[in-house]
Amino acid sequence: MTTATSPHPFWLAGREATGESTLEVTSPWDNGDLGSVSVPTAAQTEEAVATAAAVAGEFAATPAHARAAALDRVHRRLGERAEEIARLICAENGKPMKWARLEVSRCISVFRWAADEARRFNGGMAQRLDTDAAGVGRLALTRRVPYGPVLGIAPFNFPLNLCAHKVAPALAAGVPIILKPAPATPLTALLLGELLAETDLPTGSWSVLPVPNDAMPSLVQDPRLPVISFTGSVPVGWSIRDSVPRKRVTLELGGNGAAVVLADYSSDADLDWAAQRIATFSNYQGGQSCISVQRVIADTAVYDRLLPRLIAAVEALVTGDPREDATDVGPLISEEAARRVETWVNEATAAGAKVLTGGARQGASYLPTVLEGVPRDAKVSREEVFGPVMTVTRVDSEEAAFAAANDSKFGLQAGLFTHDIQAAFRAHRALEVGGVVVGDVPSYRADHMPYGGAKQSGVGREGVRFAMEDYTYERVMVLTGLEL
Repeated sequence: MTTATSPHPFWLAGREATGESTLEVTSPWDNGDLGSVSVPTAAQTEEAVATAAAVAGEFAATPAHARAAALDRVHRRLGERAEEIARLICAENGKPMKWARLEVSRCISVFRWAADEARRFNGGMAQRLDTDAAGVGRLALTRRVPYGPVLGIAPFNFPLNLCAHKVAPALAAGVPIILKPAPATPLTALLLGELLAETDLPTGSWSVLPVPNDAMPSLVQDPRLPVISFTGSVPVGWSIRDSVPRKRVTLELGGNGAAVVLADYSSDADLDWAAQRIATFSNYQGGQSCISVQRVIADTAVYDRLLPRLIAAVEALVTGDPREDATDVGPLISEEAARRVETWVNEATAAGAKVLTGGARQGASYLPTVLEGVPRDAKVSREEVFGPVMTVTRVDSEEAAFAAANDSKFGLQAGLFTHDIQAAFRAHRALEVGGVVVGDVPSYRADHMPYGGAKQSGVGREGVRFAMEDYTYERVMVLTGLEL
Protein backbone atom coordinates (compact mmCIF):
# COMPACT_ATOMS: atom_id res chain seq x y z
CA MET A 1 0.00 0.00 0.00
CA THR A 2 2.92 2.35 0.61
CA THR A 3 6.69 2.62 0.42
CA ALA A 4 8.98 3.56 3.29
CA THR A 5 8.76 7.23 2.28
CA SER A 6 5.39 7.69 0.62
CA PRO A 7 2.28 8.34 2.73
CA HIS A 8 -0.37 5.69 3.22
CA PRO A 9 -3.23 6.37 0.80
CA PHE A 10 -6.81 6.54 1.98
CA TRP A 11 -9.80 4.83 0.41
CA LEU A 12 -12.01 7.03 -1.75
CA ALA A 13 -15.14 5.27 -3.01
CA GLY A 14 -13.31 1.95 -2.76
CA ARG A 15 -10.08 2.96 -4.50
CA GLU A 16 -6.74 4.20 -3.22
CA ALA A 17 -6.20 7.95 -3.33
CA THR A 18 -3.82 10.57 -1.96
CA GLY A 19 -4.39 14.18 -1.03
CA GLU A 20 -2.21 17.25 -0.69
CA SER A 21 -1.31 17.01 3.01
CA THR A 22 -0.34 14.28 5.45
CA LEU A 23 -0.90 13.20 9.04
CA GLU A 24 2.01 11.76 11.00
CA VAL A 25 1.34 8.67 13.13
CA THR A 26 3.57 7.83 16.10
CA SER A 27 3.62 5.12 18.75
CA PRO A 28 2.39 6.22 22.18
CA TRP A 29 4.84 3.79 23.77
CA ASP A 30 8.12 5.15 22.44
CA ASN A 31 7.09 7.95 20.07
CA GLY A 32 8.42 5.84 17.19
CA ASP A 33 7.51 7.02 13.71
CA LEU A 34 4.89 4.73 12.18
CA GLY A 35 4.63 6.65 8.93
CA SER A 36 2.34 9.26 7.46
CA VAL A 37 -1.21 9.10 6.18
CA SER A 38 -2.48 11.09 3.24
CA VAL A 39 -5.34 13.42 4.11
CA PRO A 40 -8.21 13.92 1.65
CA THR A 41 -8.81 17.33 0.17
CA ALA A 42 -12.20 19.01 0.39
CA ALA A 43 -12.83 18.04 -3.23
CA GLN A 44 -12.02 14.40 -2.53
CA THR A 45 -14.30 14.37 0.49
CA GLU A 46 -17.05 15.81 -1.69
CA GLU A 47 -16.44 13.06 -4.25
CA ALA A 48 -16.81 10.40 -1.58
CA VAL A 49 -20.10 11.85 -0.36
CA ALA A 50 -21.48 12.36 -3.86
CA THR A 51 -20.56 8.83 -4.90
CA ALA A 52 -22.11 7.35 -1.76
CA ALA A 53 -25.32 9.26 -2.40
CA ALA A 54 -25.37 8.22 -6.06
CA VAL A 55 -24.90 4.52 -5.34
CA ALA A 56 -27.35 4.34 -2.41
CA GLY A 57 -30.29 3.03 -4.44
CA GLU A 58 -28.20 0.49 -6.32
CA PHE A 59 -26.56 -0.76 -3.14
CA ALA A 60 -29.86 -1.12 -1.29
CA ALA A 61 -31.09 -3.31 -4.17
CA THR A 62 -28.10 -5.68 -4.17
CA PRO A 63 -28.98 -9.29 -3.41
CA ALA A 64 -28.46 -10.34 0.18
CA HIS A 65 -26.13 -13.12 -0.88
CA ALA A 66 -23.77 -10.65 -2.56
CA ARG A 67 -23.48 -8.48 0.54
CA ALA A 68 -23.06 -11.56 2.71
CA ALA A 69 -20.33 -12.91 0.45
CA ALA A 70 -18.37 -9.67 0.73
CA LEU A 71 -18.65 -9.69 4.50
CA ASP A 72 -17.67 -13.36 4.62
CA ARG A 73 -14.54 -12.56 2.64
CA VAL A 74 -13.53 -9.79 5.04
CA HIS A 75 -14.18 -12.17 7.93
CA ARG A 76 -11.84 -14.76 6.40
CA ARG A 77 -9.13 -12.27 5.51
CA LEU A 78 -9.14 -10.80 9.01
CA GLY A 79 -8.44 -14.28 10.31
CA GLU A 80 -5.61 -14.81 7.83
CA ARG A 81 -3.94 -11.51 8.76
CA ALA A 82 -4.85 -11.52 12.45
CA GLU A 83 -1.35 -11.34 13.93
CA GLU A 84 -0.25 -8.61 11.52
CA ILE A 85 -3.31 -6.53 12.37
CA ALA A 86 -2.85 -7.07 16.12
CA ARG A 87 0.72 -5.81 15.88
CA LEU A 88 -0.45 -2.73 14.00
CA ILE A 89 -3.06 -2.01 16.68
CA CYS A 90 -0.37 -2.40 19.34
CA ALA A 91 1.98 -0.05 17.49
CA GLU A 92 -0.36 2.87 16.84
CA ASN A 93 -2.61 2.52 19.89
CA GLY A 94 -0.19 1.23 22.56
CA LYS A 95 -2.57 -1.61 23.38
CA PRO A 96 -0.80 -4.68 24.82
CA MET A 97 -0.61 -7.57 22.41
CA LYS A 98 -2.93 -9.80 24.45
CA TRP A 99 -5.69 -7.20 24.16
CA ALA A 100 -4.86 -6.35 20.54
CA ARG A 101 -5.25 -10.01 19.58
CA LEU A 102 -8.57 -10.14 21.41
CA GLU A 103 -9.76 -7.05 19.52
CA VAL A 104 -8.97 -8.71 16.21
CA SER A 105 -10.83 -11.87 17.21
CA ARG A 106 -13.86 -9.78 18.17
CA CYS A 107 -13.75 -7.98 14.82
CA ILE A 108 -13.66 -11.30 13.01
CA SER A 109 -16.85 -12.25 14.83
CA VAL A 110 -18.49 -8.91 13.99
CA PHE A 111 -18.03 -9.50 10.27
CA ARG A 112 -19.23 -13.09 10.60
CA TRP A 113 -22.39 -11.96 12.37
CA ALA A 114 -22.86 -9.21 9.80
CA ALA A 115 -22.69 -11.78 6.99
CA ASP A 116 -25.33 -13.85 8.79
CA GLU A 117 -27.56 -10.82 9.34
CA ALA A 118 -27.23 -9.76 5.71
CA ARG A 119 -28.83 -13.07 4.74
CA ARG A 120 -31.81 -12.77 7.06
CA PHE A 121 -32.36 -9.05 7.77
CA ASN A 122 -35.30 -7.43 6.04
CA GLY A 123 -37.64 -6.47 8.84
CA GLY A 124 -40.26 -8.39 6.87
CA MET A 125 -43.67 -8.85 8.41
CA ALA A 126 -47.06 -9.71 6.99
CA GLN A 127 -50.00 -8.34 8.97
CA ARG A 128 -53.69 -9.03 8.36
CA LEU A 129 -55.64 -5.80 8.58
CA ASP A 130 -59.10 -7.33 8.66
CA THR A 131 -59.08 -7.34 12.45
CA ASP A 132 -60.96 -4.10 11.83
CA ALA A 133 -63.96 -3.96 9.47
CA ALA A 134 -62.35 -1.24 7.36
CA GLY A 135 -59.42 -3.55 6.69
CA VAL A 136 -61.28 -6.47 5.11
CA GLY A 137 -59.30 -7.78 2.13
CA ARG A 138 -56.19 -5.86 3.13
CA LEU A 139 -52.71 -7.14 4.04
CA ALA A 140 -49.77 -5.03 5.20
CA LEU A 141 -46.25 -6.04 4.22
CA THR A 142 -43.38 -4.33 6.03
CA ARG A 143 -39.69 -4.25 5.24
CA ARG A 144 -36.77 -2.10 6.37
CA VAL A 145 -35.07 0.29 3.94
CA PRO A 146 -32.03 2.57 4.41
CA TYR A 147 -32.37 6.20 5.44
CA GLY A 148 -29.36 6.85 3.22
CA PRO A 149 -25.56 6.91 3.49
CA VAL A 150 -24.01 6.78 6.96
CA LEU A 151 -21.19 8.86 8.36
CA GLY A 152 -19.37 6.60 10.83
CA ILE A 153 -16.99 8.30 13.25
CA ALA A 154 -14.76 5.95 15.23
CA PRO A 155 -12.48 6.54 18.26
CA PHE A 156 -8.88 5.56 18.98
CA ASN A 157 -9.36 3.07 21.81
CA PHE A 158 -10.59 0.17 19.64
CA PRO A 159 -9.21 1.22 16.26
CA LEU A 160 -10.35 -1.95 14.50
CA ASN A 161 -13.44 -3.26 16.24
CA LEU A 162 -15.23 0.05 16.66
CA CYS A 163 -14.64 0.75 12.97
CA ALA A 164 -16.14 -2.68 12.31
CA HIS A 165 -19.21 -1.74 14.36
CA LYS A 166 -19.82 1.13 11.93
CA VAL A 167 -18.88 -0.57 8.67
CA ALA A 168 -20.14 -4.15 8.97
CA PRO A 169 -23.79 -3.35 9.88
CA ALA A 170 -23.98 -0.71 7.15
CA LEU A 171 -22.72 -3.04 4.44
CA ALA A 172 -24.94 -5.85 5.70
CA ALA A 173 -28.00 -3.59 5.36
CA GLY A 174 -26.99 -2.28 1.92
CA VAL A 175 -26.16 1.18 3.25
CA PRO A 176 -23.17 3.17 1.89
CA ILE A 177 -20.80 4.33 4.62
CA ILE A 178 -18.05 6.91 4.95
CA LEU A 179 -15.77 5.92 7.81
CA LYS A 180 -13.79 8.59 9.62
CA PRO A 181 -11.13 7.00 11.88
CA ALA A 182 -9.51 8.75 14.84
CA PRO A 183 -6.50 10.93 13.95
CA ALA A 184 -4.31 9.02 16.42
CA THR A 185 -5.08 5.59 14.92
CA PRO A 186 -5.86 5.77 11.19
CA LEU A 187 -3.58 2.95 10.06
CA THR A 188 -5.75 0.12 11.31
CA ALA A 189 -8.82 1.54 9.61
CA LEU A 190 -6.90 1.90 6.36
CA LEU A 191 -5.81 -1.73 6.59
CA LEU A 192 -9.47 -2.69 7.01
CA GLY A 193 -10.02 -0.73 3.80
CA GLU A 194 -7.51 -3.02 2.07
CA LEU A 195 -9.69 -5.99 2.91
CA LEU A 196 -12.87 -4.24 1.78
CA ALA A 197 -11.17 -3.42 -1.51
CA GLU A 198 -10.76 -7.14 -2.18
CA THR A 199 -14.56 -7.57 -2.34
CA ASP A 200 -17.05 -6.92 -5.12
CA LEU A 201 -18.99 -4.26 -3.23
CA PRO A 202 -20.33 -1.49 -5.52
CA THR A 203 -18.11 1.51 -6.19
CA GLY A 204 -18.94 4.23 -3.71
CA SER A 205 -20.52 1.94 -1.13
CA TRP A 206 -17.66 2.64 1.27
CA SER A 207 -14.83 5.07 1.87
CA VAL A 208 -12.23 5.42 4.64
CA LEU A 209 -11.32 9.08 5.00
CA PRO A 210 -8.84 10.29 7.67
CA VAL A 211 -10.42 13.73 7.71
CA PRO A 212 -8.97 16.10 10.35
CA ASN A 213 -11.30 16.84 13.23
CA ASP A 214 -11.41 20.54 12.42
CA ALA A 215 -12.74 19.74 8.93
CA MET A 216 -15.61 17.60 10.20
CA PRO A 217 -18.42 20.16 10.72
CA SER A 218 -19.21 20.45 7.02
CA LEU A 219 -19.26 16.66 6.66
CA VAL A 220 -21.54 16.33 9.69
CA GLN A 221 -23.90 18.95 8.26
CA ASP A 222 -24.05 17.44 4.76
CA PRO A 223 -27.70 16.53 4.04
CA ARG A 224 -26.64 13.64 1.82
CA LEU A 225 -25.49 11.82 4.97
CA PRO A 226 -28.77 11.47 6.89
CA VAL A 227 -27.35 9.05 9.48
CA ILE A 228 -24.40 9.67 11.80
CA SER A 229 -23.00 6.94 14.00
CA PHE A 230 -20.52 8.37 16.50
CA THR A 231 -18.42 6.71 19.17
CA GLY A 232 -16.25 8.97 21.27
CA SER A 233 -16.26 11.68 23.89
CA VAL A 234 -19.42 12.96 25.53
CA PRO A 235 -19.05 16.68 24.65
CA VAL A 236 -18.27 16.00 21.00
CA GLY A 237 -21.06 13.45 20.61
CA TRP A 238 -23.81 15.62 22.02
CA SER A 239 -22.55 18.67 20.13
CA ILE A 240 -22.88 16.69 16.89
CA ARG A 241 -26.42 15.66 17.75
CA ASP A 242 -27.37 19.20 18.75
CA SER A 243 -25.98 20.56 15.47
CA VAL A 244 -28.10 18.27 13.26
CA PRO A 245 -31.39 17.75 15.12
CA ARG A 246 -33.19 16.42 12.04
CA LYS A 247 -30.66 13.70 11.31
CA ARG A 248 -30.66 10.17 12.63
CA VAL A 249 -27.75 10.33 15.11
CA THR A 250 -26.63 7.41 17.26
CA LEU A 251 -24.14 8.05 20.04
CA GLU A 252 -22.02 5.58 21.99
CA LEU A 253 -20.30 7.84 24.48
CA GLY A 254 -18.55 7.73 27.81
CA GLY A 255 -19.16 5.83 30.99
CA ASN A 256 -18.26 5.78 34.65
CA GLY A 257 -18.56 2.04 35.16
CA ALA A 258 -19.50 0.77 38.59
CA ALA A 259 -18.76 -2.72 39.92
CA VAL A 260 -21.07 -3.44 42.85
CA VAL A 261 -20.15 -6.21 45.32
CA LEU A 262 -23.08 -7.22 47.54
CA ALA A 263 -22.91 -8.77 51.01
CA ASP A 264 -23.75 -12.30 49.86
CA TYR A 265 -20.70 -12.42 47.58
CA SER A 266 -18.56 -13.37 50.55
CA SER A 267 -16.63 -16.62 50.14
CA ASP A 268 -12.88 -16.51 49.59
CA ALA A 269 -13.40 -17.80 46.05
CA ASP A 270 -16.04 -15.12 45.41
CA LEU A 271 -13.82 -12.29 46.56
CA ASP A 272 -10.77 -13.61 44.74
CA TRP A 273 -12.79 -13.72 41.50
CA ALA A 274 -14.24 -10.25 42.01
CA ALA A 275 -10.84 -8.76 42.82
CA GLN A 276 -9.15 -10.36 39.83
CA ARG A 277 -11.87 -9.31 37.40
CA ILE A 278 -12.11 -5.77 38.74
CA ALA A 279 -8.33 -5.29 38.72
CA THR A 280 -8.03 -6.60 35.17
CA PHE A 281 -10.89 -4.60 33.72
CA SER A 282 -10.14 -1.36 35.47
CA ASN A 283 -6.77 -1.37 33.74
CA TYR A 284 -7.14 -3.24 30.45
CA GLN A 285 -6.61 -0.99 27.44
CA GLY A 286 -4.89 1.34 29.94
CA GLY A 287 -8.36 2.02 31.35
CA GLN A 288 -9.28 3.54 27.99
CA SER A 289 -12.59 1.76 27.62
CA CYS A 290 -15.96 3.34 28.25
CA ILE A 291 -17.01 0.24 30.22
CA SER A 292 -13.82 -0.19 32.25
CA VAL A 293 -14.31 -0.37 36.02
CA GLN A 294 -13.92 3.11 37.44
CA ARG A 295 -15.94 2.83 40.65
CA VAL A 296 -15.96 -0.13 43.05
CA ILE A 297 -18.90 -0.09 45.44
CA ALA A 298 -18.71 -2.82 48.09
CA ASP A 299 -20.99 -3.69 50.98
CA THR A 300 -19.35 -3.17 54.35
CA ALA A 301 -19.84 -6.90 55.08
CA VAL A 302 -17.20 -7.75 52.43
CA TYR A 303 -15.28 -4.48 51.99
CA ASP A 304 -12.42 -5.17 54.41
CA ARG A 305 -11.76 -8.59 52.91
CA LEU A 306 -12.13 -7.45 49.29
CA LEU A 307 -9.84 -4.41 49.47
CA PRO A 308 -6.49 -6.14 50.15
CA ARG A 309 -7.29 -8.70 47.47
CA LEU A 310 -8.06 -5.90 45.04
CA ILE A 311 -4.82 -4.05 45.77
CA ALA A 312 -2.81 -7.26 45.40
CA ALA A 313 -4.49 -8.06 42.09
CA VAL A 314 -3.77 -4.57 40.75
CA GLU A 315 -0.13 -4.72 41.84
CA ALA A 316 0.26 -8.12 40.15
CA LEU A 317 -0.55 -6.65 36.73
CA VAL A 318 2.44 -6.44 34.42
CA THR A 319 2.96 -2.92 33.12
CA GLY A 320 5.36 -1.84 30.41
CA ASP A 321 6.14 -2.48 26.75
CA PRO A 322 2.86 -3.36 24.99
CA ARG A 323 4.76 -5.44 22.43
CA GLU A 324 5.62 -8.02 25.11
CA ASP A 325 3.14 -10.88 25.42
CA ALA A 326 3.25 -10.74 29.24
CA THR A 327 2.26 -7.07 29.44
CA ASP A 328 -1.18 -6.37 30.90
CA VAL A 329 -1.12 -2.56 30.97
CA GLY A 330 0.57 -0.36 28.39
CA PRO A 331 0.62 3.40 27.83
CA LEU A 332 -2.28 5.73 27.32
CA ILE A 333 -2.82 7.10 23.83
CA SER A 334 -0.59 10.11 24.50
CA GLU A 335 1.44 11.83 27.19
CA GLU A 336 -1.20 14.55 27.22
CA ALA A 337 -3.81 11.95 28.19
CA ALA A 338 -1.58 10.60 30.95
CA ARG A 339 -0.97 14.11 32.28
CA ARG A 340 -4.71 14.69 32.48
CA VAL A 341 -5.14 11.51 34.54
CA GLU A 342 -2.26 12.59 36.78
CA THR A 343 -3.90 15.98 37.32
CA TRP A 344 -7.24 14.44 38.25
CA VAL A 345 -5.66 12.04 40.75
CA ASN A 346 -3.64 14.85 42.30
CA GLU A 347 -6.78 16.96 42.62
CA ALA A 348 -8.54 14.08 44.41
CA THR A 349 -5.67 13.49 46.83
CA ALA A 350 -5.46 17.20 47.57
CA ALA A 351 -9.15 17.01 48.51
CA GLY A 352 -8.58 14.09 50.92
CA ALA A 353 -8.43 10.91 48.82
CA LYS A 354 -5.83 8.28 49.69
CA VAL A 355 -3.71 6.47 47.11
CA LEU A 356 -3.65 2.78 48.07
CA THR A 357 -1.42 1.79 45.15
CA GLY A 358 -0.13 3.43 41.97
CA GLY A 359 -0.54 7.15 41.51
CA ALA A 360 2.55 7.81 39.38
CA ARG A 361 3.15 8.75 35.74
CA GLN A 362 6.07 8.16 33.42
CA GLY A 363 5.67 9.65 29.98
CA ALA A 364 2.43 8.37 28.44
CA SER A 365 2.12 5.61 31.05
CA TYR A 366 0.26 5.84 34.34
CA LEU A 367 0.51 3.17 37.01
CA PRO A 368 -2.67 1.22 37.80
CA THR A 369 -4.14 3.16 40.70
CA VAL A 370 -6.60 2.51 43.52
CA LEU A 371 -8.07 5.45 45.44
CA GLU A 372 -10.06 5.41 48.69
CA GLY A 373 -11.98 8.20 50.35
CA VAL A 374 -12.52 10.15 47.13
CA PRO A 375 -14.87 13.13 47.50
CA ARG A 376 -18.08 12.77 45.50
CA ASP A 377 -17.39 15.95 43.55
CA ALA A 378 -13.86 14.96 42.46
CA LYS A 379 -13.36 14.50 38.73
CA VAL A 380 -12.22 10.90 39.23
CA SER A 381 -15.66 10.26 40.76
CA ARG A 382 -17.88 12.37 38.55
CA GLU A 383 -16.26 12.27 35.11
CA GLU A 384 -14.90 9.51 32.89
CA VAL A 385 -11.24 9.03 33.85
CA PHE A 386 -10.37 7.01 30.72
CA GLY A 387 -7.22 5.84 32.43
CA PRO A 388 -6.09 3.07 34.81
CA VAL A 389 -7.71 4.49 37.94
CA MET A 390 -10.43 3.11 40.20
CA THR A 391 -12.11 4.44 43.31
CA VAL A 392 -13.37 2.21 46.15
CA THR A 393 -16.39 3.05 48.29
CA ARG A 394 -17.97 1.31 51.26
CA VAL A 395 -21.78 1.12 51.57
CA ASP A 396 -24.01 -0.43 54.19
CA SER A 397 -26.87 -1.90 52.16
CA GLU A 398 -28.00 -3.01 48.74
CA GLU A 399 -30.17 0.07 48.44
CA ALA A 400 -27.19 2.32 49.21
CA ALA A 401 -25.06 0.42 46.68
CA PHE A 402 -27.59 0.95 43.89
CA ALA A 403 -27.99 4.61 44.82
CA ALA A 404 -24.20 5.09 44.70
CA ALA A 405 -24.01 3.39 41.31
CA ASN A 406 -26.76 5.69 40.00
CA ASP A 407 -25.04 8.79 41.39
CA SER A 408 -23.56 9.59 37.99
CA LYS A 409 -24.53 11.50 34.89
CA PHE A 410 -23.43 8.43 32.91
CA GLY A 411 -25.32 5.17 32.47
CA LEU A 412 -23.53 2.76 30.17
CA GLN A 413 -23.14 -0.55 32.01
CA ALA A 414 -22.78 -1.80 35.59
CA GLY A 415 -21.38 -5.00 37.04
CA LEU A 416 -23.06 -6.77 39.96
CA PHE A 417 -21.34 -9.44 42.05
CA THR A 418 -24.06 -11.42 43.76
CA HIS A 419 -25.50 -14.95 43.90
CA ASP A 420 -28.99 -13.68 44.78
CA ILE A 421 -31.21 -13.89 41.71
CA GLN A 422 -33.76 -11.58 43.32
CA ALA A 423 -31.04 -8.99 43.90
CA ALA A 424 -30.06 -9.33 40.25
CA PHE A 425 -33.61 -8.54 39.17
CA ARG A 426 -33.81 -5.65 41.64
CA ALA A 427 -30.59 -4.28 40.16
CA HIS A 428 -31.91 -4.66 36.63
CA ARG A 429 -34.93 -2.60 37.63
CA ALA A 430 -33.08 0.01 39.67
CA LEU A 431 -29.79 0.69 37.92
CA GLU A 432 -30.00 3.48 35.34
CA VAL A 433 -27.73 1.92 32.74
CA GLY A 434 -27.93 0.29 29.34
CA GLY A 435 -26.73 -3.07 30.65
CA VAL A 436 -26.30 -4.93 33.94
CA VAL A 437 -23.73 -7.74 33.99
CA VAL A 438 -24.40 -10.15 36.85
CA GLY A 439 -21.48 -12.06 38.33
CA ASP A 440 -18.89 -10.00 36.49
CA VAL A 441 -17.58 -6.52 35.72
CA PRO A 442 -19.40 -3.94 33.54
CA SER A 443 -16.67 -4.42 30.92
CA TYR A 444 -18.25 -7.48 29.33
CA ARG A 445 -19.65 -6.90 25.86
CA ALA A 446 -20.88 -9.41 23.35
CA ASP A 447 -20.63 -7.75 19.96
CA HIS A 448 -24.02 -9.02 18.79
CA MET A 449 -26.05 -7.94 21.84
CA PRO A 450 -27.72 -4.51 22.08
CA TYR A 451 -25.06 -2.23 23.51
CA GLY A 452 -25.46 1.39 24.51
CA GLY A 453 -26.24 3.69 27.38
CA ALA A 454 -28.69 5.85 29.24
CA LYS A 455 -28.42 9.42 30.49
CA GLN A 456 -25.34 11.13 29.01
CA SER A 457 -23.81 7.86 27.84
CA GLY A 458 -25.58 8.05 24.52
CA VAL A 459 -28.59 7.18 22.42
CA GLY A 460 -29.23 4.24 20.10
CA ARG A 461 -27.70 0.79 20.22
CA GLU A 462 -24.77 -1.00 18.66
CA GLY A 463 -24.56 -4.74 18.09
CA VAL A 464 -24.79 -5.77 14.47
CA ARG A 465 -28.54 -6.24 14.03
CA PHE A 466 -29.39 -3.31 16.30
CA ALA A 467 -27.13 -0.97 14.37
CA MET A 468 -28.76 -2.16 11.14
CA GLU A 469 -32.11 -1.16 12.59
CA ASP A 470 -30.74 2.29 13.45
CA TYR A 471 -29.57 2.71 9.84
CA THR A 472 -32.97 1.76 8.37
CA TYR A 473 -36.67 2.48 8.78
CA GLU A 474 -39.86 0.50 8.29
CA ARG A 475 -41.72 0.94 5.02
CA VAL A 476 -45.23 -0.49 4.76
CA MET A 477 -47.03 -1.67 1.64
CA VAL A 478 -50.78 -2.30 1.91
CA LEU A 479 -52.31 -4.77 -0.55
CA THR A 480 -56.02 -4.33 -1.19
CA GLY A 481 -58.78 -6.60 -2.46
CA LEU A 482 -57.27 -9.88 -1.28
CA GLU A 483 -59.19 -12.96 -0.34
CA LEU A 484 -57.54 -13.69 2.97
